[in-house]
Amino acid sequence: MKRSSRRSLTTCTAILALLGGTAACGPFGSDDEKAAADSGSPTFTVAAAGDILIHPQLTEQARKDAKATGKGVKGIDFEPLMAGIKPVISKADLGICHFEPVVGKPEGPFQSYPAFLVPPQITTAIKSVGYDICSTASNHTLDHGYPGVVRTLDAMDAAGLKHTGSFRNAAEAAKTAIVDVKGVKVAQISYAFAFNGFEIPEDKPWLVNQTDFKAIAAAEKKARKDGADVVILSIHWGREHWPNPSRSQLRLGRKLARETGIDLIIGHHAHVVQPMEKVDGTWIAYGLGNQVARHDVPSGLTEEGAIGWFEFTKRGGRWDVQAKYVPTFVDIPPDPDESGKLPEGAVQDHRLIDVAATLRDGDGLGKEQAARYRLAFERTEGTMLNRGAAKDGLQPLEGLPD
Repeated sequence: MKRSSRRSLTTCTAILALLGGTAACGPFGSDDEKAAADSGSPTFTVAAAGDILIHPQLTEQARKDAKATGKGVKGIDFEPLMAGIKPVISKADLGICHFEPVVGKPEGPFQSYPAFLVPPQITTAIKSVGYDICSTASNHTLDHGYPGVVRTLDAMDAAGLKHTGSFRNAAEAAKTAIVDVKGVKVAQISYAFAFNGFEIPEDKPWLVNQTDFKAIAAAEKKARKDGADVVILSIHWGREHWPNPSRSQLRLGRKLARETGIDLIIGHHAHVVQPMEKVDGTWIAYGLGNQVARHDVPSGLTEEGAIGWFEFTKRGGRWDVQAKYVPTFVDIPPDPDESGKLPEGAVQDHRLIDVAATLRDGDGLGKEQAARYRLAFERTEGTMLNRGAAKDGLQPLEGLPD
């Protein structure tokens, strides 16, 4: 797939124009990447983020925003919620999302935990911020059976999103998802550990990919046979709400890095940020937290997430990958008072933000709000680096402003 003209934007002003002047943009591309591009070496960037999980409060926010924007379908507009990350995602040559729930009909009804059924309007917002392809294998993939899988993938098709991990038929499952990125063929494969007690139907064994080392290794080999130059694995694994990767994550991640040709491993499911580490030349992002979610009882950690920013450069016949990250945060309004009003100065809307960019350009931020954003950045940074990734060059795409 060829990148659209928005990828050629080179100034903050141009990006801000796309967003109506409402969001900030930061630095993109390392000196090494620019030097490689100047030398003619193949190079491209990937932005990948954590779980997209639409809880009822986010749907209500999208209804509120639709009244203000006059946009959306059936009175639901998720674009204002997601717009804060557009300057990052839209700048990458390839944007990869992880879509966890099942979509319903545009007018509803919708459901929350334990069997998610969310507005399909979220898929157009995902596309609008710059995502190109989404992994769809998660523990919620089978929440509504085969019809739910079909509805979800149909909605992604309608939004212009490619997808992999769950499938509508055997032929679709047999086809490797490959995206043309600046002339490089990049394959994505997607697997999940289990499906909340639901079993893959015996008559539809291709419906969703379940984690198995041999199956993943075979999928990587098939992707190469199908012409892929680069293979990226999205994997749903680990323990929910644990900032540290589990033993099984560490064991499987390292085995995949050492015994397959997978170029990058992107983890999901924990709903909190987990570390990254480089194993035998392969970056493993154990968990990127929530991209956007609104749990009934926010833990403080569940509002925090990270966008992984990966710069691929071909050197000596091999792909060298430099890793960076962008701390993100989901603003959550407090509960209203007895009169139905929010406290003065409180956050008024659910919004997904780029933490560093918001602090850089947020002269009007209150002291408490700025302190919360700094905490999110610093905690994400500490988590990201706690398996020694700093020695391999892991750093934020944009640092905290002074």
